[in-house]
Amino acid sequence: DTVISTLVLCSVPDVAATLTELRRILRPSGRLLFIEHVAAETHTPLCWVQHGIRPLWKAVADGCRPDRRTGAHLQQAGFSSITIDRFSIGMPPVSPHIVGMATK
Repeated sequence: DTVISTLVLCSVPDVAATLTELRRILRPSGRLLFIEHVAAETHTPLCWVQHGIRPLWKAVADGCRPDRRTGAHLQQAGFSSITIDRFSIGMPPVSPHIVGMATK
C-alpha cells in the first residue's frame, strides 16, 4: 500500500509522532511518498529569514513551520529505506523542497 503526503509534515504539531503513525499503518514494504517544503541550508540568509518569520508564518499559515528539518525527521523515523531529492521551487521563504519515498 501507499501513503501520499503533500505539504503536510510542515504543519503537524508533532512530526515524529506523525511519521511513527504513518509507518505503523503501512503494510510491510508499504511506501510513503512525500513532497514537502523544508528548512534552507544551515547558516544561509534564507535559513535566518525562515527562523525569524516562523512565529508569524505559523500563526497565519495554519501551523506551518517554514524552517522544519523534515528530511532529518524522515531519516530518524525507522523506515527500512528512504530516498530524498532536494530542489527549489516557488518563492522564499518556502522555496527549498524535498521529494522522495520511504519504505517500511
